[in-house]
Amino acid sequence: MNAPDLVSLIIPCYNQGHLLTTAIESVLNQTYSTVEILVIDDGSVDNTRAIAAQYSQVQYIYQPNQGLSAARNTGILRSQGQYLIFLDADDWLYPKAIAVNINYLKLYPASAFVAGSYDLVYSDEQRVVAKIPPLYPNTYSALLAEGNFIGMIAAVMFPRWVLDEFPFAVELRRCEDYDLYLRITRKYQIVQHQERLAAYRMHPASLSANAHAMLSSALQVLLSQQAALQTTEEMEALTKGIYQFKEYYYTVISHSMLTSKTTPSRAILLDLLQYSPYMFARYYLLRKAAPLSALIKRGTPKRAFQVLRKLGLINHSSPSSGKVDFGDLARLAPLCDEFGYTRGGPIDRYYIENFLRSEALGIKNRVLEIGDNSYTLQFGNPNNLISEVLHINEGHPQATYVGDLSNAPHLPDDTFDCIVLTQTLQFIYDFTGALRTCYRILKPGGMLLLTCPGLTPIDKGEWQETWYWSFTDKALRKIMAEIFNQGQVEVKSFGNVFVATAFLYGLGLPEVTKEQLDYFDPQFQVINTVKAVKPLPSAEKLT
Repeated sequence: MNAPDLVSLIIPCYNQGHLLTTAIESVLNQTYSTVEILVIDDGSVDNTRAIAAQYSQVQYIYQPNQGLSAARNTGILRSQGQYLIFLDADDWLYPKAIAVNINYLKLYPASAFVAGSYDLVYSDEQRVVAKIPPLYPNTYSALLAEGNFIGMIAAVMFPRWVLDEFPFAVELRRCEDYDLYLRITRKYQIVQHQERLAAYRMHPASLSANAHAMLSSALQVLLSQQAALQTTEEMEALTKGIYQFKEYYYTVISHSMLTSKTTPSRAILLDLLQYSPYMFARYYLLRKAAPLSALIKRGTPKRAFQVLRKLGLINHSSPSSGKVDFGDLARLAPLCDEFGYTRGGPIDRYYIENFLRSEALGIKNRVLEIGDNSYTLQFGNPNNLISEVLHINEGHPQATYVGDLSNAPHLPDDTFDCIVLTQTLQFIYDFTGALRTCYRILKPGGMLLLTCPGLTPIDKGEWQETWYWSFTDKALRKIMAEIFNQGQVEVKSFGNVFVATAFLYGLGLPEVTKEQLDYFDPQFQVINTVKAVKPLPSAEKLT
């Protein structure tokens, strides 16, 4: 019988000796015991050496501070294992982590790495959030478009041969994992599964403090792939990825600037101005001109005062009781009672179509849309697309299936790569039955794209008698967790008091600005979206 393969656990540590014990002991408690542990001390001045010395199983290696990538590369050079795992000093593994991942690599020996799921553990360790990375048919394109969805590197196991070819990039101080995943998946297949293997310790203050540097590094990593792009899909994925990184991090930066007592650097201000003049102007007015707000309130004419409030200079004030100017909204009937169709189209379509656009890579192969297939054709990948429609009424010209989604035993099991279910769940009395049908008929790894209303008018026409429900994000999270158990579920909400009011009054989409639409206040949820991926019974081979 062959001896078990040696697995090298490489733990870089820089002044985190107080957390190192948990990481080391999580390795010693593994069900797979043929391991070596290397602690790479990257120039620490704390008790890292003393903590490592308490364990005879640990090989301690010191080097002057060179950064995380250099420490990991030192671990690769000094280790002996056929397989390698990188565990940060403040994180830890669950007991079966090594056994699970090595089994997958033996099952798929040509794969460049295997990646599992993990938990986010917040600093007080009282709150744990499962992170189950989605499964995409093209890992490289998805990493370009969606960012580092693989995430925590401790949930990844590498065969030595791939790290001999692709060491960590020492010039990167951030996003080095993301860079490595991109370079590897550009050339090789990987394996993913959805078993949770490790705990990632969250430090809440770190994101906003480093957001600008994280954005710069993420864009550097993405742009380094530009020369390697070969297809239109990859180019579009890169464009989407750049946009999403900027949208996310500049929102974090803007919020941090408004809440921090320190003044941001000139570079941050110039970048924010270039990306979003609106965010920059709002910051400048709120932070620089706030001391003048009392004077402005006393001496400014009413109309100018309203304009300044819209700019955000005095947006925290409200007219006194009885002084509110309702203007054109002082009416008992909406401006349009058909969801804004007579004024340029419904406001909620902005959120629905942005959601589908952001998930367009998943609308592919065999797709079932409920009602009609307009969104499948608008956002789906036309290559090898098979578009099918479920309609409740027999004789509908587009219907390939007829029936009630909540009671549809004739729909085949494990069949569809994607289901598009937009603004329909509110009409289904047994909505949990409908969602269970969606789960049943999706292929393992298939994706449900769902939108449903929160704050909304109710249809006055044919749907009035069957409009049963509205949904909150919390309700959807509970429902989807029950039905897509162990699957990856992502729920998002959109809206604010202005947008909700405009939608209820029947204003059209052209009458509302992008800035007004993009601001989110969880008290006023106009639209909720769900992306839910059916879990795989075993690893899926990805390209």
